Order: sequence, then structure tokens, then C-alpha cells
Amino acid sequence: MVRSEEKPFELHLLLLKIIIYVGLIAIALTCLLPFYSMLITSTHTNSDIARKLLIVPGNQFLVNYHRLTETVNIWRGFGNTVFITVTATLINVYFAALAGYGFSKYNFRYKSVLFMMVLATMMIPGQLGIIGFYKLMDVFHMLNTYYPLLLTSMYNAFGIFLVKQFADTSVPSEIIESGRIDGYGEMQIFHRIILPLMSPALATLAIFAFIGKWNDFLVPMIILFDGDMQTLPVMIASVKSQFSSDFGAQYVGIVISVIPILVFFSFMSKRIINGVAAGAVKG
Repeated sequence: MVRSEEKPFELHLLLLKIIIYVGLIAIALTCLLPFYSMLITSTHTNSDIARKLLIVPGNQFLVNYHRLTETVNIWRGFGNTVFITVTATLINVYFAALAGYGFSKYNFRYKSVLFMMVLATMMIPGQLGIIGFYKLMDVFHMLNTYYPLLLTSMYNAFGIFLVKQFADTSVPSEIIESGRIDGYGEMQIFHRIILPLMSPALATLAIFAFIGKWNDFLVPMIILFDGDMQTLPVMIASVKSQFSSDFGAQYVGIVISVIPILVFFSFMSKRIINGVAAGAVKG
């Protein structure tokens, strides 16, 4: 009698698993479809891209690649983008962690007001201040340099908010006090104790900062005048003939541009999972 009752339950459980797996596979295919379309499109001619629905790979990838390298110095742009993105991400994560930790664990006058002012800046689109930003960089003689792209990474309202919320819930004040008892200074506590504890939040912030800076188009286009200093998105957008855009070469450039983002996301997502798992075991 018991076995007969277990069979419908097992069938129901099997059916539920099948539904879940089918749903997950459908979601995965939907997410992978744009990448597949990008790869397929990069292997066809401009005429095919403009006139046809492309499903199968073509044989024009190397032709499009050679045309891309003849039009712009794509690997110089790749190196410029790597330097700017990695440096800006490190600056962004470090100062966001420093400010978020300060707002979370230190008490000072007007703390709440200052934090609300930081959050208020998230409501203002960055494009509204681009003219003033350009004039300011001109006054400081920083046009056609990488300083405007790097120094602005010191401030990130979303990053400060994210780190503060994580520090409020996941960084015990007792650990800070124990560090002070052991004779650590405030910066030693921050570097040796706090940063490792906040690694999941910092990995999350690093993903957003890396992708945002890697895909940044407006600021480099306005600030940088020298073609050899331009970043990858600006170079890819400039690939066109006298009368039309070279879609095949552009899609090859997009493929080159997307690969580092996928690699970085895969690496940092493991850090997030490992950090959360470690925190769950310790808890």
C-alpha cells in the first residue's frame, strides 16, 4: 500500500524536474541567442547582413577581420580599453569600499545627510553634466588624456550604497574592535580584515564597474581626440566607408570586445559564489 502511494509522488517529482529543466534550458537558449547571432553575423558579407536572416555561419570572418584592421588599429584600442577599464575598476572598487565602510561603521556629524546627498546623485543622469565636465577638464588641461576617465572612477554612488548595505549586515563591529585591541590602525583594519570580508560585494561591484567602463562610449569620444588613444567602442563605431557602415567589420570588432567581458564575468561570479558559500558555512 505504501509503495503504491509512493509511485504517484515519484512521478509527480519527476514531472516537476522535467518542467524545471525545460524552463532553464529555454531561458539559457534565450540568453545565448544574441551571442550566437553576433558570431554568425560576423562571418557574412555586408550585403547578406543587410538583406538576409542569418542562421548558419558564413566564410567571411577573416575577410571582415582584415578589413577591420585596415580601417582602425583595433588591437591598440583593445590595449587602451584594457588599461583604462582595469585601472578604473580597481580605483572604483577601492574607494567605494572605503567610503561605504566609513558610512557603515563610523559615526560623525551629518552622516545621514551626506549619505542622502550621495544617493541623490544617482537620480541625476550623467549626460546632463557632460558640457560642464568637458569645460572643467579643459580648465585642468586634461583633455586628450586618460585622467578624466580614471579620476571620475573614484566616485560611485551605487558602489558606496552597495558596500554600505553589505557592511551593515555582514561585517560585525566586534571584529573591528578586536582588531583595535590587537594594535591595528584603522587603515590596517580596513585592508587586512574588512576587504576580505566584503569580497562578495566587491566582486559584484567590480562586475558592474568593469562592464560599464569597458562599454563606455560617450566620455572617451568627447575627451580623447587622438585616434591611437581611443577605446574599443569608439573605434568600432568609426568603422565605416564613405557612404555606409561596414557591418561585417563592426561585428568582428564586437566579438573581440565581448570576449573579455565574458571572461571577467565568469571569473568574478565564482568569487561571489565562493564568498557567499564561505559566509554560509561560517554562519
